[in-house]
Amino acid sequence: MTISAHPARPVDAIKPAGQSRPDLRAVVELLKPITWFPPMWAFGCGIVSSGVAPSQRWLTIVAGILLAGPLLCATSQIVNDWFDRHVDAINEPNRPIPSGRVPGHWGLILSFGWTALSLIAAAALGPGVLIAAALGLLLAWAYSAPPIRLKQNGWFGNAACALCYEGLAWVTGASVMTGGGLPDARTLVLAALYSFGAHGIMTLNDFKSIDGDRRMGIQSLPVQLGAAAAGRLACAMMALPQAVVVVLLARWGQELHASAVALMLCVQLGLMRRLLEKPRERAPWYNATGISLYVLGMLVSAFALRAMAVAP
Repeated sequence: MTISAHPARPVDAIKPAGQSRPDLRAVVELLKPITWFPPMWAFGCGIVSSGVAPSQRWLTIVAGILLAGPLLCATSQIVNDWFDRHVDAINEPNRPIPSGRVPGHWGLILSFGWTALSLIAAAALGPGVLIAAALGLLLAWAYSAPPIRLKQNGWFGNAACALCYEGLAWVTGASVMTGGGLPDARTLVLAALYSFGAHGIMTLNDFKSIDGDRRMGIQSLPVQLGAAAAGRLACAMMALPQAVVVVLLARWGQELHASAVALMLCVQLGLMRRLLEKPRERAPWYNATGISLYVLGMLVSAFALRAMAVAP
C-alpha cells in the first residue's frame, strides 16, 4: 500500500455506467460470510454454558445465531469496507465498493441498515442481548470510523475485535438461553479470559499485512514491536488466560474439563515454539493448528460451566 487514506478523487465516483443500485451477489460478498464463524462459535459456547437444553429454546437459538453472524458480524464488515474504501480503491479495487458493484453511498446506507436490523433483533431477544449487541456495534463503528478508528493502533483495535468476536458473542449466547438477562459471574469470567486470549489471535492475523500497514502508518503490533516480539506477545496473551481457565475449572470441581484444557494448552505451547522460530511465515500455519485447539478449549470450558449449571 503506497497511497494516503484519503485520495483526491472520491471512490464514490467509481462505478459501472448506469448502475445505481448494488447487485445481490455484491452485497453478499460485502457481508463476508466466511468471517461469521468465530462469533457464531462463541455464541454456541454461550448456549452450551447456560445449562439450558437447546430443545427448549431452538427458535431463540436460531435467531441468536442469525444475530451473531449475518447481522452483528456482517455489520462490522460493511462498516469496515465503507471506511476503507479509499485505500481499497487502489490496493483491492475488485472489492464490492471500490469496484462499483456497491455504488455511490450504498455502502453507508447498508451500514446503517444492518446496524438498525441488529438492534431490532437484539431487542427482541431480551435486555441482556440488547446491551451486548449495542456494545458490539459501538466497538464495530469505533474500530473503523474516524475520528476514533481503533484499527490504527494494534493494542486498541485488536482488543475491540477480540471482545466482539469472543466475549460478547459468548455472553449473548448464554443470555438468550436464560431469557435475556446477564449470565452468572463464572460465565462472564471465562468469556473475558477467552476474549483476552483472542487479542493474541488478532495479532497473528496482522502478520500478513506488516509491509502495507507500515507504509500506511497503521500501528499494528507487528509494526510497533517487530515480528519476533509481537509473536512472543501473541503467544503469551493466548497461553496465559488458558492457564487461568485451567486453574479456575479445577477450583470449581471440574477436574476432567480442566485436564482437557490443560492438555490442549500443552500441545499449543509445543506449536508455539515452532511458530516463534519464524512468526511471520508461520502465523497462517498456527492459525490452522494452534487456534483450532484454542477454540476447542473454549467449548470444553463451556461444557464445564454447563455441568455446574445442571448439577443438583
